[in-house]
Amino acid sequence: MKLQDIKKILLIGAGTMGQQISIPCAQRGYDVVLYDIKPEMLEKAKIRIKGLMDNLVQWGKMNAEEVEPVYNRISYCSDKVEAAKDVDLLIESVPEDPELKGQIFAEFNKLCPERTIFTTNTSTLLPSKLAHHTGRSDKFLAFHFHDITLTNIVDVMPHPGTSPETILLVKEFAEAIGQWPIVMKKESGGYLFNRMLTSLFYAAQSLAANEVATPEDIDRAWMGVTHMLIGPFGMMDNIGIDTIWKISDFWAKKQKDPQGIKNTEFLKSYVDRGATGRKAGKGFYTYPNPDFAKPDFLSSKKQ
Repeated sequence: MKLQDIKKILLIGAGTMGQQISIPCAQRGYDVVLYDIKPEMLEKAKIRIKGLMDNLVQWGKMNAEEVEPVYNRISYCSDKVEAAKDVDLLIESVPEDPELKGQIFAEFNKLCPERTIFTTNTSTLLPSKLAHHTGRSDKFLAFHFHDITLTNIVDVMPHPGTSPETILLVKEFAEAIGQWPIVMKKESGGYLFNRMLTSLFYAAQSLAANEVATPEDIDRAWMGVTHMLIGPFGMMDNIGIDTIWKISDFWAKKQKDPQGIKNTEFLKSYVDRGATGRKAGKGFYTYPNPDFAKPDFLSSKKQ
């Protein structure tokens, strides 16, 4: 299959990343199907995608006249048989549960055309651990997006069985939807940026969980020295504290890391009260006007 043969994109998972990925795909003229087993998730996604587009217009990253045609190129489906029809490229973006991902790939392998390229947007798992579930390991790799409101960088991480043709095709597709692909030479958990970011998050969580400092002061330290506009806890709010917790909890238990387990307990205290970050209107900060974005955040007035 060549780039020009790709017409229809299937996104599995209507959460934050599924919603975000749908926009650059539809913006470049592709037909996009957003699939989720829960119809209520799809209803929420419709509202959030429209809101995200409005924000992109406000930020100058999208033209107002684009919104309606782009929005109309995205359809929503909770029927997996219908969702899989005539799909050229599948992008999976469900929670970081290897069993769940494996089950989904096995199911869609039976439903999708033989030509369909399978990809995973996993943040931490290696594609080689999922490849056998796809039934088409040569047409499978990790295709990882970051927050599209902040960056166009995407990671392309093949496993040893991925064909060169698949790697090239996914790289070309990424460029076709306005992304900047970074093709990795070998598998590495967390890719490049996430590998570095995970270490930052672990350190920040440990400082807060051990009551060395508050999340706000930890962010102040980071922002004040680096001159960045956001700190690690603000970043975690943007990603979703529930998402961070699921990933951290999986690895902390797998590695039997006492500090990691303490960190996940700290994160879960926020998740349990519905404070999952920006998408919930509250997390480590309150939205839409978080303290870290205010001019006096670094000043002594906020101490």
